Amino acid sequence: MTGVRDQWAAGSSYEDFMGRWSRRLAPEFLSWLRIARGVHWLDVGCGTGALANAVCSHADPASVVGCDPATPFVEFAREHGRDARQSFVIAGAGGLPRRPGGYGSVTSLLALNFLPDPEGAVREMRAVAAPQSTVSACVWDYSDGMLFLRHFWDAAASQDSAAAALDEGKRFPLCRRDALTALFRDGGLGDVRCEPVEIRTVFASFDDYWRPFLGGTGPAPSYVASLGADRRALLARTLDEALPRGPDGTITLGARAWAVRGTVNR
Repeated sequence: MTGVRDQWAAGSSYEDFMGRWSRRLAPEFLSWLRIARGVHWLDVGCGTGALANAVCSHADPASVVGCDPATPFVEFAREHGRDARQSFVIAGAGGLPRRPGGYGSVTSLLALNFLPDPEGAVREMRAVAAPQSTVSACVWDYSDGMLFLRHFWDAAASQDSAAAALDEGKRFPLCRRDALTALFRDGGLGDVRCEPVEIRTVFASFDDYWRPFLGGTGPAPSYVASLGADRRALLARTLDEALPRGPDGTITLGARAWAVRGTVNR
């Protein structure tokens, strides 16, 4: 089971599973960042376009370039982007798009921990940024702050010991305040700050919670796709019994992310 690999095959499946919460988180992250209006942005690991869209709606940019190595995500972002200031390109860390004079804001929403070389990525983000600009990132607190996934992996591990190795809380030690602060300082950035940003994930029913796990895109859905029908049904029953319900049957769970920023001092 430890051979299960994360799949990033479908923009629409990702949108159902995680993109809807990315779109809730993005404005809160931007409010925390407080970037000046009228600057050029680079969105690294743009996924299906949640942050790029939020920048256009809330930060009044000069332009936003979103880049991601996953072609299906970029195609989804292009199809659903409606602002002329946006553009999306297929590119990742190691080949980030550049612009003359650099970008006034270089950022990454919920992608930094998935990059094969986060240290190199932060250095490259700094390199493509303009002098005195801001480099930033935001990642879910998988260990104990992203509760809808915490419930999932705890249930999976209770019936499959191999699932523990796939748990993002264990896989991504970067997603903690001290680790992110050190990453940005070691990347040559000054005035580094790291603080929590929180939203609520509200599911109308258990089906609303469980169905996106069947889409096969992302770590947890990739794990579900690897299971046989009986084990998949057992996992669903275990979760259905464990998740808290409101009087109307809704499932409301907290979701904490860590936001980090630093200044390009050159």
